[in-house]
Amino acid sequence: MSEEVIKLGAKKKSRFMDKVMEILPEGGNLNLCLTCGACASGCPATGLDGLDPRKFLRMAALGLDDEILKSDWVWMCTMCQRCVYACPMKIDIPQLVYHARASWPREERPKGILGSCDMALRNDSCSAMGASPDDFTFVVEDVLEEYREAQPEFVDMQAPIDKQGAYFFVNQNSREPVTEPDEMVPLWKILHRVGADWTYGSKGWGGENYCMFLADNEAWEHIVRTTANQADDLGCKVFLNTE
Repeated sequence: MSEEVIKLGAKKKSRFMDKVMEILPEGGNLNLCLTCGACASGCPATGLDGLDPRKFLRMAALGLDDEILKSDWVWMCTMCQRCVYACPMKIDIPQLVYHARASWPREERPKGILGSCDMALRNDSCSAMGASPDDFTFVVEDVLEEYREAQPEFVDMQAPIDKQGAYFFVNQNSREPVTEPDEMVPLWKILHRVGADWTYGSKGWGGENYCMFLADNEAWEHIVRTTANQADDLGCKVFLNTE
């Protein structure tokens, strides 16, 4: 009877890990992991698809490239960075997840995120729901008029769009003006009560950035620059990101 000899050697070389170490500042501190599990304990994606941040990091360290680049778990991560805050070594696991997402062929990434990103790129509103600047202006003005009439204590409430020189540039979840317009009003009331000098922008008002979650760097930058440029053009001092 022949015996099969198992040889224990160096860990499998990881092209994925090498690339991440190359592009992240200080290699993202990925080699400092103590396997303490603090990252997994507070992660909302722990246990999904049988993985958690600690397991995912160990897979990368052991060179399990094929498993990493096929894992649906990377799309379950919310990128909340709670793992970074909990980690005693401040290891940047979300950057590892982001690079794993970017390694997927774009057309094979989750359809919901992909479709929302592409929709946001189609007009200057950056709305993942496809609402144009004109659509947004119409809804805001209509809802504002309705609440002014229904609630006299807010008769002077404003919801300005493209107000030049406003202090705060405010964005908006793009689902609300399309499907839940009344949900915009509580924020208006708060800003009204505190006397804030604020404005929406007709461009770049879409608050969510699905292109970031898609790991599409160019599209992500386009969305952010559209919003930032509009805030600059209006002379706003602070960009208040509601999302």
